Amino acid sequence: MSDATPAAGRQSRFSYPFATLQELAREVLAYAKRQGASACEVDVSDGFGQSVTVRCGAVETIEFNRDKAISLTVYLGQRKGQASTSVFSTTALRETVDAALNIARFTASDACAGLPEPELLAIDCSRLPSLDLYHPWSLSVEGAVELAQRCEQAAFAFSPQISNSEGATVSIQEGQFVSANSLGFIGGFPTSRHYLACSVIAGKSEQMQRDEWFAIARDAQTIGSPEAIGEQAARRAVARLGARKIKTCRVPVLFEAPLASSLIGHFVHAASGGSLYRKTSFLVDRLGKRVFSRKVQISERPHLAKALASTYFDSDGVATRAREVVEGGRLQGYFLSAYTGRKLGLPTTGNAGGCHNLVVRPGKRDFNGLLKKMNRGLLVTDLLGHGVNYVTGDYSRGAAGYWVENGEIAYPVEEITIAGNLIEMFRNVAAVGNDVLIRGSKQVGSLLIEQMKVAGK
Repeated sequence: MSDATPAAGRQSRFSYPFATLQELAREVLAYAKRQGASACEVDVSDGFGQSVTVRCGAVETIEFNRDKAISLTVYLGQRKGQASTSVFSTTALRETVDAALNIARFTASDACAGLPEPELLAIDCSRLPSLDLYHPWSLSVEGAVELAQRCEQAAFAFSPQISNSEGATVSIQEGQFVSANSLGFIGGFPTSRHYLACSVIAGKSEQMQRDEWFAIARDAQTIGSPEAIGEQAARRAVARLGARKIKTCRVPVLFEAPLASSLIGHFVHAASGGSLYRKTSFLVDRLGKRVFSRKVQISERPHLAKALASTYFDSDGVATRAREVVEGGRLQGYFLSAYTGRKLGLPTTGNAGGCHNLVVRPGKRDFNGLLKKMNRGLLVTDLLGHGVNYVTGDYSRGAAGYWVENGEIAYPVEEITIAGNLIEMFRNVAAVGNDVLIRGSKQVGSLLIEQMKVAGK
């Protein structure tokens, strides 16, 4: 984005120098040891943000935030206590440690509790390539207002059918953190996350339709122009005018790229240690077995430069590594922390806190190519509700989108429900698109499912 200007330096962007966060972490660890803790881990964070929203050309909200926190976990053998504070004084830190120790004294012992094995920790990350995750955006409030106005104006200019706006928002979020534990691990780095979003309404009276578009990135230079984002929001809203209901049927369903990531999110939830050891997942005991179509390959790439979920280490301090999670449709690995790994009798996968850049290998077809392959069916562009049963895999969501005939979009549809079972849906992925849209920790193009039930009128 051409309106971005690099900041003069990091220290001036935050409330505290990075070295101060390191000192605070060491102070907590040292005091916890003196008070009798057998082990301790601590996270210290400092960040700020600015968000501006414009609606119908006028400034609606201007928000600023400055946040700081210290959260810690202490162990007395295998009894655990946790506490946190937003006050960085020595007195507050000691009181927080004492509170955590008091909790640990009254907590039942857990055989799986404790820090990771020392050899797994990310003690030295200096040999790894730079993740390039911090790109400060020195954008004044006035500059943010101008960007939001340009975005919204582009939406209104796209078509006279754009009748109203829910607003355009420009957001800056920057932070830094330090994680450390009593085994000698200490690490951290600054990060940034900026976005520009626009939501507009097309039509009037009972015929109104809304849609939105947004872009998010570590580096504001890569977000794109505000005009392009506004136009895309308007194009999508206008395209939904005249939406119809359809009869109940069983047809192929194409999940547009922004929604396809939610399907991968359901997979991650089901393959995560907490769901597995509690036996609340349809993927229990599926390691090494085929859970997706053979067309699906999912890789975890935690060291991608500028990516939204890159990191050298997980929330346990365990070093992250690239791996294949799904190969040829077969599940090659779960998402485990040190604790959930012990509960399952498996080693940690370095996923305490979540997944790190899951990349679904794109197929050869672009979005139009997927429509042609589907020929006749439903394109889903909006999902409603949370109808997912992770024990059985049953899936039922309200939806809206477009009916497709002869490989082309015929007309918009609404007030429908799509239903199936994630076990079958994953195994029946007919194609993965190359129209990858990156908005978070999952990188995936549109997904074509061979057949689902579509409930209409």
